[in-house]
Amino acid sequence: MTKFTVDILVAGALATGMWSIASAKNSDTAAVLQPPEGRACTLATLRGSYLFVASGFNIVAGVAQPKAIHEGIEFNGDGTLTVPSVTLSVNGNVSHPPGAPGDYTVEADCRGVLVFSSGQTFDIVVALDGNKVWMFQTNPNTVFQGIATRLER
Repeated sequence: MTKFTVDILVAGALATGMWSIASAKNSDTAAVLQPPEGRACTLATLRGSYLFVASGFNIVAGVAQPKAIHEGIEFNGDGTLTVPSVTLSVNGNVSHPPGAPGDYTVEADCRGVLVFSSGQTFDIVVALDGNKVWMFQTNPNTVFQGIATRLER
């Protein structure tokens, strides 16, 4: 067998394995979006300390400026939240702005909306156990998404 043939076989095996992983991840996501019969998300699904890690871009005058954040979020389980800590980088300028409180909704299908008092809005998807929140910013001129992971309840 030639090295070229071996390389093709290895590449094919890797591609098949990656497809399996991607398919498994997609089915995991589908399970998050459709809770099992008799189980549903509520406001109380989000309760505790989370670390939100995200990256993306702000679009300013047609130019993409990179943006990244590490943010502590305290979900209160009642539709309100506070932000005790923020580290933000916009276009390479790092700052520690004060955290803005906010409100959130969570529907039975584990989808919802999060709105910070400073104006940022996010569509969210909550894991049924509440341990993760996938967040996608919906403000104009932003391409920004990340995951908030529960640290403690």
